[in-house]
Amino acid sequence: MFNTVLVGADDSPTARRAVETAVEIAKMSSGQLHIVSAFGAKSYGASSDTSFKPVAVEGDVDDLLQVLSFIAKKQGLEPVLHAVKGDAADVMIKKADEISADLVVVGNRGMKGVRRVLGSVPNSVVHGVNCSVLIVDTTE
Repeated sequence: MFNTVLVGADDSPTARRAVETAVEIAKMSSGQLHIVSAFGAKSYGASSDTSFKPVAVEGDVDDLLQVLSFIAKKQGLEPVLHAVKGDAADVMIKKADEISADLVVVGNRGMKGVRRVLGSVPNSVVHGVNCSVLIVDTTE
């Protein structure tokens, strides 16, 4: 079904929900899970309205990815971790192509109000990847 699942995450609780969902899907389909996080690029909008905001520096994102990897490891999966410099949406689109992802999982944060009109990371990812996309309801 989904041999290669990619999920993008930052350090928000809602992003962790997207990772948890991606873990479930990868486990059910016996697929490989990839977790990607962007760093060093300007984020979309205000921090309270981003759906996937880059972490400031590479060392911080490496630490974040290690923490997120434990979500998968608790379920018996060994995720592949990617810390990539750049814009969050661009990073996810390029990484999905690079690893030939079958599914990209993103949270829906940033898809309401003016962000929906002006664009959001989930919206950009949906229109930019060449595979299926699951937008997880991560609203609190």
